[in-house]
Amino acid sequence: MDYACLRQVYSQPSANWPAPDISPGLAWRELAPLSAPPALDERQVELGRQLFFEPLLSRSGQIACASCHEPDLAFADGRRVSFGHDRQAGTRNAPSVAMASHFTNLFWDGRAGSLEQQALMPIVDPTEMAFALDPLLQRLRTHRDYPRAFAEAFGSTPIDAAQLGRALATYQRSLAPRRNALDRFLLGDGKALSDTQLHGLHLFRGKARCLNCHQGEALSDDRFHNLGLTYYGRRYEDLGRYRVTGRAEDVGAFRTPSLRQVARTGPWMHNGLFGDLRGILNMYNAGMFHPLPTAQQKDDPLFPKTSPLLEPLRLSAQELQALLDFLQTL
Repeated sequence: MDYACLRQVYSQPSANWPAPDISPGLAWRELAPLSAPPALDERQVELGRQLFFEPLLSRSGQIACASCHEPDLAFADGRRVSFGHDRQAGTRNAPSVAMASHFTNLFWDGRAGSLEQQALMPIVDPTEMAFALDPLLQRLRTHRDYPRAFAEAFGSTPIDAAQLGRALATYQRSLAPRRNALDRFLLGDGKALSDTQLHGLHLFRGKARCLNCHQGEALSDDRFHNLGLTYYGRRYEDLGRYRVTGRAEDVGAFRTPSLRQVARTGPWMHNGLFGDLRGILNMYNAGMFHPLPTAQQKDDPLFPKTSPLLEPLRLSAQELQALLDFLQTL
């Protein structure tokens, strides 16, 4: 690899970079630095922060939002799947909420259409916080401090579900991570990426075809794809987006996560299957999973189809390492 030539090419504005390897007809956005966070009401942010770490939002009084979204783990929890009420194990990996404000639909399957809606759903989920909104609101209304905090943040009483959802959502909108080495490189700091990391960036946009799904400042296309991890008709089956839309083409599809802080948010995938980033790269390099139907499944209209975007990449060991080095800067 001629690193000097590569640096010369990527020292130009991104509009002049080599054309990326994008599947035909696919809409895409160039990589972009993280934008400044939106102006937010600081009283609502602070109230949302208190509520995010407040175990009283759960039925048991022992589980907070932060139980599954820890700041030290980039607002993920480091577990394959999360534990909830009475130590019940969930079925999905807890995604980081640090970039939640950049997505149109929330959760792996996109079942929430706004941060305000998303914020309330774990509270009433029987395997997560296992509470109900009416008794929770009563608990908050009779608390020593929360009535005043809500009144200061929203200027009205009594506390209601809309205010609760808005406070939690506003806090999550404030969680954008710090600018990383890629951001600094995109903003003109040519030394922000090492030679191998720059090679990884080149592969990310080119031969590795990552930009098909991980793009823009969020490093996500905000769309849903089937990676072949549905476990259709078997233990651990998860039909993904299909449970929301009822469309056959959505069976086994899950939202593309942001890759910002990806090195800190493992285990990875919707089910926490991978505990090692190199293992994920190896699987993508092989083209991921393309399960074939059994004789009994051949006429099943819901048999999941792995995304056609996934195909063998034929990356060398050196290229895989360069790509991994780049991902670890994000």
